[in-house]
Amino acid sequence: MNLRSSDGWLGLLARVLVLWQPLSLGIIVSGALGSLAVRGLPLALVIVGRLSVAAFGVAAGLALWRRRPGAVSLARASLLLSAAADVFVYATPYFPNNRPPGDSTLILAGSLAWYGTWLMYLWRSKTVRNLL
Repeated sequence: MNLRSSDGWLGLLARVLVLWQPLSLGIIVSGALGSLAVRGLPLALVIVGRLSVAAFGVAAGLALWRRRPGAVSLARASLLLSAAADVFVYATPYFPNNRPPGDSTLILAGSLAWYGTWLMYLWRSKTVRNLL
């Protein structure tokens, strides 16, 4: 792997995309699999969609890690897809949840702030500009 310790935030983003997103998705999806028999095809499609978004994120994280051409664009697209997936999951009834009423809005706002912060970093960072 080509990331150095001086790559700080960029290295953290790569690790989030490669490690954290798939791990957290695996935990979330494993809890939702029990509802598959009841919720059927819509839930299965949401799971496949989220798995696809996570796979795209892994590809983006590996590209960042290895400083491949187009890695930053891939990471931006991955963050936008992840944000769109979260909006869909939190705004529709297709994915089961145990959140109290009103909490989905707060969780979605936090999620969008997370992705927005990373997108701003990718657009404004000197380290990222040097990578381009």
